[in-house]
Amino acid sequence: MQVASNNVVGVTYILRLDDANGEYVEEANDQAPLLYVHGIGAMIPAFEAQLEGKTVGDTYAFGISAAEAYGEVHAEAVVDIPRGHFEGYEDMLQTGNIIPMRDGEGNQLHGTVLAVSDEFASIDFNHPMAGKNLYFVGKIVSLRPATEEELSHGHVHGEGGHQH
Repeated sequence: MQVASNNVVGVTYILRLDDANGEYVEEANDQAPLLYVHGIGAMIPAFEAQLEGKTVGDTYAFGISAAEAYGEVHAEAVVDIPRGHFEGYEDMLQTGNIIPMRDGEGNQLHGTVLAVSDEFASIDFNHPMAGKNLYFVGKIVSLRPATEEELSHGHVHGEGGHQH
């Protein structure tokens, strides 16, 4: 079996910035591999493209540019919001905190608090990994067809996945 759409793929990886010697970001190991349904948009498309066709036991090492990962940093995604909008939630306004918010259409957003003044909170709505080149090293550790339920729910169920 090969990595292809509608298969549950289990991977280990070490994620660094820029290249194999870059700053360490995170990892998934043999005890807690990342499980995802391939081809349904759950992962960065460039990540999935690199794994397409691989089989259990195959290793990988590749980079993904910021533009193909979480995008470039957009200055217009940094906004100053009047402090009054945070009434009752002032304790969340700590520099570096990621806070949940909703836009005018009710869509959920997450913003990083950059600065807080008496009048405004400066919030960055860029993805925290925006503007960063990614480098993955890892291995395919499991592979199976996704169940109909996993496909309809859009995520992996069972051990290592979502529990209902």
